[in-house]
Amino acid sequence: MQYSNICEGKFIKRLNRFSAEVMIEGKKTICHVKNTGRLKELLIEGATVYLEKSGNSMRKTGYSLISVKKGKSIVNIDSQAPNAVFYEALAEKKLILPGFDEIGQIKRESTYGASRFDFYIENTVRKAYIEVKGVTLENDGIAKFPDAPTLRGVKHVYELVKAKEAGFDAYIIFIIQMNNIRYFTPNDETHLEFGEALRYAKKNGVCVKAFECDVKPDFIEINGRECRVLL
Repeated sequence: MQYSNICEGKFIKRLNRFSAEVMIEGKKTICHVKNTGRLKELLIEGATVYLEKSGNSMRKTGYSLISVKKGKSIVNIDSQAPNAVFYEALAEKKLILPGFDEIGQIKRESTYGASRFDFYIENTVRKAYIEVKGVTLENDGIAKFPDAPTLRGVKHVYELVKAKEAGFDAYIIFIIQMNNIRYFTPNDETHLEFGEALRYAKKNGVCVKAFECDVKPDFIEINGRECRVLL
C-alpha cells in the first residue's frame, strides 16, 4: 500500500479521537488522525510523525496522520491499512491461508448472522469468513490487541465460532502494523473478555494468525513473516 505527498512533522497533542495538532515546517497545523484508538504510547509530545497531504481543498484538514516513529521503527496507524494490505497479499498470493492455495472469489464486507466480516473467500471446495484486526500496540517486541476495550470485537469472535460450527472455515487475522515482533498475544490487561473469546474461538476451530508488516513513511506491506501467536 503506497501513500503520496508524505511529509514529516512533530506531534504536539491530540485534540479528540479524530484530530491532532502537529508542527509541520514550523507551523502548528490541525490534522486528521486515521485511527480512533487510544495510541497513548505512540502519540506523545515531540514524537516524529508522517502525514499525507490531501489534494482535496474541500476537506476541513489538509493532512492525515499516517504513521509514527517509535525508537528506530515506524508504526503505521492508519486503521484502513490492515484490510488493504491483507487484500493485496491475498490477491497476489503473497499470503496463502490453509486450504486456499487457489481462491475463486474474494468479497469484502460480507454479512454472516449478526455480524459483518471484513472478507469472505471461497474456492471449489471451501468457504471462509475472515475478520482482520490492525495492531499498533507493542512493548518489548510483543504485539498486543486491543489497545482499548472492544465489545464489537468480542461479538465478531463469537460469530466466527458460529460460522465454523455451520461448516465454514473461519479466520481471525491480526495485521501488525510494524516489524521486528517477537510474538503476538491478546491484551488481557486492557480487555480480558476479548482474550477469553479469542482462546475459546481457537479451541473451537477458528484459525488465529498474525502477520507483521514492513513500514516506511509512505508505504506498508505484509512482509510474509508470520508471527507466533501466544494465547
